[in-house]
Amino acid sequence: MEFRTVVDIPKPAFQIEPCERILLVGSCFADSIGQRLKEDKFQVMVNPFGVMYNPVSILHTIERIDKIPRIVFLTLGTNHVYRLKETGEIVDNCEKRPAVLFQEEVLTTEECADYLRKAVELLKERNPEVQIVMTVSPIRYRKYGFHESQLSKATLLLAADMVSRESSTTHYFPAYEIVNDELRDYRFYAADMVHPSAQAVDYVWERLSENYFSEATKRFLTEWKPVKQALHHKPFHPDSEEYKVFMDKTMLKVEALRKKYSNFVL
Repeated sequence: MEFRTVVDIPKPAFQIEPCERILLVGSCFADSIGQRLKEDKFQVMVNPFGVMYNPVSILHTIERIDKIPRIVFLTLGTNHVYRLKETGEIVDNCEKRPAVLFQEEVLTTEECADYLRKAVELLKERNPEVQIVMTVSPIRYRKYGFHESQLSKATLLLAADMVSRESSTTHYFPAYEIVNDELRDYRFYAADMVHPSAQAVDYVWERLSENYFSEATKRFLTEWKPVKQALHHKPFHPDSEEYKVFMDKTMLKVEALRKKYSNFVL
């Protein structure tokens, strides 16, 4: 008997290689996945100008980055934006200024898609080899009310689907669906009952790894895991001869990884 639904994830036409450079822009869910990538020695840039929740802010970040890596993740959080009344500009961060200075607006599906298209075109212009992965964050927005939060996510899902179907270099990874359809249980949420728990992020990471990592990357991660565990080990007696020998052996393994994987940096 099957007691859960499993989200189908189509194999993309590209694969992520060991220690590859990756850019992640978007909601705080991008930060969570970006941290996992960093821990496993990918050369990661995550939200260099702060967390960006909506398609407009994501575009603003892309506009400010000149050197675009081959792999880019765009993680959408909301279709709500804030416009500074004085200038009419959609801002990325209200910077704790009085709410009266801003007007909250809700982008339509087509408006979200248009901003995403602009981001995609700019990425392709700056790196013709780019592969773009779009995701929708599973984090709900309590301040909107849960019905409005679902409408916001539905808008983003439709926009991401539209744009990802328009180009062979743009893909959709179903992080939202994995958390809401596969896990579908409050034990996979943090104490606030809104953000996914560490266990849920780990599971999304596993599904991403299975489908997007090359065989070489999977081999590297198998080799890196015991070394990572050894480096994170906290000894009771750090000055002991036994621990020094242990660390010497560990550093030899690190050096072997450096020689085998040219992009590996400790």
